[in-house]
Amino acid sequence: MTHPFTSPTAIVPTGNPGRPFPWGGLLVLASAVFLSVTAEMLPTGLLPEMSIELEVGESQIGLLVSVFAFAVVLTSIPLSRLTRSVSRHRLIVLVLIVVSLSSAVTAIAPTFEVLVGARIVGGMAHGLFWAVMGAYSGYLVPKEQLGRAVAITTGGGTLAFVLGVPLGTILGQAIGWRSAFGAIAVLCIIGAGLMLWLLPRVERPAKSQALPERHPSGRRKLDATVPAVALLCLLAAVVMIGHYSFYTFIAPYLTGELGVDSRDVGLLLASYGIAGAGGLLLVGTVFGRRPTLGLVLGVAVTAISVSVMAVFSNNPMIALPAFVLWGLVFGTLPPLLGARLLHVASVDIRDTASAVYSTFFNIGIGGGALVGAALLDGLGLDSLPIAYLIMLAVAGALLIAAELRSRRGRRPSPA
Repeated sequence: MTHPFTSPTAIVPTGNPGRPFPWGGLLVLASAVFLSVTAEMLPTGLLPEMSIELEVGESQIGLLVSVFAFAVVLTSIPLSRLTRSVSRHRLIVLVLIVVSLSSAVTAIAPTFEVLVGARIVGGMAHGLFWAVMGAYSGYLVPKEQLGRAVAITTGGGTLAFVLGVPLGTILGQAIGWRSAFGAIAVLCIIGAGLMLWLLPRVERPAKSQALPERHPSGRRKLDATVPAVALLCLLAAVVMIGHYSFYTFIAPYLTGELGVDSRDVGLLLASYGIAGAGGLLLVGTVFGRRPTLGLVLGVAVTAISVSVMAVFSNNPMIALPAFVLWGLVFGTLPPLLGARLLHVASVDIRDTASAVYSTFFNIGIGGGALVGAALLDGLGLDSLPIAYLIMLAVAGALLIAAELRSRRGRRPSPA
């Protein structure tokens, strides 16, 4: 049977609930997300090994996450604009190949400086990948299936925490951290081949032909969905700053504060990731239609979990279950934010919204790693969960403000 999206120039129609759900395409996208996220976050599990061989401090290795993320921040939007005329399918394959090359150079980097350069190139490719991927699933399904589609593709990121980073950590500890990055390079090439073969080809829908509204002054009005998109991007940045100020240095925290044997770090990270997969399941079955409730509960329970880890750091029997609970509830936040973004962004700005969201998301990742590195050097490991709790409080305030604004927006205007 011929697939309806086999033409390289086909425009996937939106809002057609009758067409088959594109499991194959979404699963290939999820696999690419798995590889890209694993490449991004692998240093978090191999901080001690990389630090010893390269003769730099653990905080400097942690900054490799910041370098990667800030490369995304600085280049995601410009690169997405420069490549607007390039086929979405061709572009997403090419950027995964660049992620592979970046990982290969990382695996053979003779110095820390070369490693930083490889991470910058990888970050540039990663940012463009997310700008394209974030909108790609929106072109494959109608609006009412966006939550389901985003949960599937985001599942690749969750699987990176379940399998990618833990297995990479175990491999790196067993035969050297370079072998872990080499394996990612090979897998990314395989993933690019699978996308070239199996991923449905899409193009962005044409812009609306309706005349844009204008202010009385004659200036063109902003797209009506821009404020909601901006709010979601800001919320994502705040949550990620808090999360990665702590998670980037979770390996030394587990061994230094909770007394975990270094050989058990990979297993604990796998437990965290498996719990995150449970959170993804909650999104698909419980919170997909109630994203605000899911976000409120996710922020609140994350705060409780991190607080328990901090207070009971000398009691692993209490702290470690809280660590796994943190993985469960945090697993709900990125897919809920991503699905909500595609719900509120108009089709005309969906690609740009995805690029901006990726930028803010990575501002959070890079900023969090930077804040964590500064706190680790200045105040020690026990300051990391406190910083996270402060950012979660800010995120909670943003959620409340967003709900109040939404309610005001639904009130009828006075006559």
